[in-house]
Parts: sequence; C-alpha cells; structure tokens
Amino acid sequence: MDANPSAGGPQAARPTVTELRLDAFRAHRQASYRLGPLTLFAGASGSGKSSVLQAYEALTRLGAGEELAGAFPDPAGCVPEGAGADPQGRRGFRLGCTVEGPAGTVRLDLAVQAEPELRVVGERLTGDGRTLLSTALRDPGRTTVQAAWHTAGSAGVTRAPLPDDRLGTALLPLRVAGRTQEQLHVIAAAEQVVLALRSAFACDPQPHRMRRPVAPGAGRLRRGCDNLAEVLHRTRSECAKRHARLAAAARGGCVGEVVDLVVEELADGTVQALLGRGGGRTATPVGRLGEGELRYLGLALVLLTGPGVLAMDQVAEVPPAYQSLTVLADGFDRCLDAAQRRELVALAAEMCARGHIRLVGTLADATSARGIGGVTVVDLGP
Repeated sequence: MDANPSAGGPQAARPTVTELRLDAFRAHRQASYRLGPLTLFAGASGSGKSSVLQAYEALTRLGAGEELAGAFPDPAGCVPEGAGADPQGRRGFRLGCTVEGPAGTVRLDLAVQAEPELRVVGERLTGDGRTLLSTALRDPGRTTVQAAWHTAGSAGVTRAPLPDDRLGTALLPLRVAGRTQEQLHVIAAAEQVVLALRSAFACDPQPHRMRRPVAPGAGRLRRGCDNLAEVLHRTRSECAKRHARLAAAARGGCVGEVVDLVVEELADGTVQALLGRGGGRTATPVGRLGEGELRYLGLALVLLTGPGVLAMDQVAEVPPAYQSLTVLADGFDRCLDAAQRRELVALAAEMCARGHIRLVGTLADATSARGIGGVTVVDLGP
C-alpha cells in the first residue's frame, strides 16, 4: 500500500484541482464550485449533486486522452432540458477547472457541442493571466479545430489543427517542441492540468457483487469494489499498520465485535473476505453483511489505500510523491445509517487532513458531515 507522504514538500507541489465550473450542463448554469481537500455536495434529488461528479469524471477521461464519446456517452442528456438550439440547430455546454501546482494557477475551459454532433468547439488554457492555448471551430465541415499556442520567437504563436474529439491540452506535450521558455511554460501548464485530472479514482461499491468470492489477481481495487477480498489479501501482507487501521474502521461500521479482517482461500482457488470476531467465535463471511456494511467497507478501503492499490491510470513518468489522488464518490452515504455515515465522514476527514487523498463526494443527508473539521459541505438546495 502507498506510504503517506508528509505534509509540505512534495505535497505542496502536487497538481490539484481546486475549482470546477459548469455552464448549461444538466441542472447547472454558470456555476463555480471551490474544491477543498474534502468537499461533499448535498441537496435533494434532482439538485445536481451527481452531475457535478459526472462533469469531473468526464474531464478526467479527457485528460487521460479519451475521445469525447467516451467521456460523454449521452451528450444530449448533458444539455439542460428545454434549452433551445441556435439558428444552426446546435446545442452544447461548457466545463472548466482550475488547477494549482508548480506551474502556478492554471485554468482550463472547454466548450462542447452536443448536437447535432458531438465535438469540441472551443478550448482555452490560461496561466498567469495569459492565454497559453486557444482553439476554435472555424470550419464545421472539418473534423478539426484551429489551435494556437504561445511559442515566443518572431511569430509569437504557433497555429495548427487539432482533432475536434479530444482535449487539446492533453495533446500539447506531444505537439510543443519545448525549445523556448514560452514553450516550456505551455508544456508545464498543460502537464499540470493533465496530471491533476488523471489522478482521480471514481468509486461506487456494489454490494451485490462484493458478496461473491473472487479469483486472486493483481490486488488492485476496482471501481465497484467487487474484488474486495483480493485486495484485502494484498493489504494484509504488504502494510500491516494500514490493514489494522482498516480493521479498526470496520469496528465502527459493522454490527457486532470485529477484531480483524481476514481472507480465506476456498477449495476452488477463489478467496473470500471475513470479519474475525474473536473470543473463539466463527468468522463472518462479508457476503452475509448488509448492503450498508459492504458499502462502508469498500469506501473505507478506498480511503485507506492509494494509487498503487486502486485500479486507476497512474502516470508512470511522474514520481508517486508528486501525484495527487482525488476520490470521486457519488452517493457517499448511500445505504448507510447515521452512525456509519458519521464514522465514514470522520475517516475521510482524517485521511484528507493528512494529505493522503482528496475527496469529492455527494450526500443525500449532510447532517452527519456538519461539525466535522476539514469538511466543506456545498448545499445545492432543494
């Protein structure tokens, strides 16, 4: 399991998404949300909680080089209901984020056309008040946008076409030569944004899948936490201290006495996780736990691990100490009772305060989060 870097030093240099902007995206219009180490969005059903995380995850996919269609599988559904089209029949939305890091404060803003066809129609990357990259759709008949970025020299900018189905910022490090200070600044700003976006892990534990024994494997936790037993087998052997902390967390969220989390190999070669009960009592297979207990265990495991254990796209060329980890957890309190909610929010606050992770999540009920230090609750209203 990943070691917890000390505060300061590399932690201060980690690229971090500190603001998310949504305009004409589902229920959000000209919305801007500051993101702290632990930010939880609360509000009634339909208030836009989940769409904030959907927007964040879409940007992470684009930062990893995915095409627009992968980031927005239902583009028309991203446009607010009732939003009219322009005279050319076009409808779309805008997303943006601010990333703090070694290159300073860098802003990324993206305009996406959802109809009549999905494409990028404009992108802007800015840093230190200067535009470092701008793109625009000049010819709707082409599958490219016209891009311009700062290069210094006699021309000042370089112009070239870029695909209209990709994030131009993610392509810049491959397009800019890096021969001048201006070029190096553009590359540094683009890489900072891409690194921050790629360092995210979206999780949504699926209790019905977590009950089954699983085959041993690489021990990297999947989004649905269905391979919980496989990962517990790894954490128990690689990081006894962190595993003990997970067992302690389980005591706060599972019914009955819990003294340990153990893994048993079955006759068919699969493994299953069990709660050790102590006092000579028989261990309880996690498959017998309630949905709330299983979601609690999965989320606690995510909070106590790191990029090396989570099934996420790591940036191999960047040292781990300089990579952030942001967990995206829609329905952070789903299926949990009041005690479980408070225990889990307190654990998240503890880990985020240490600089181990950042977390952006949603809550149906923010009562459990209020009054816990380090928690930012964004109330989206009814």
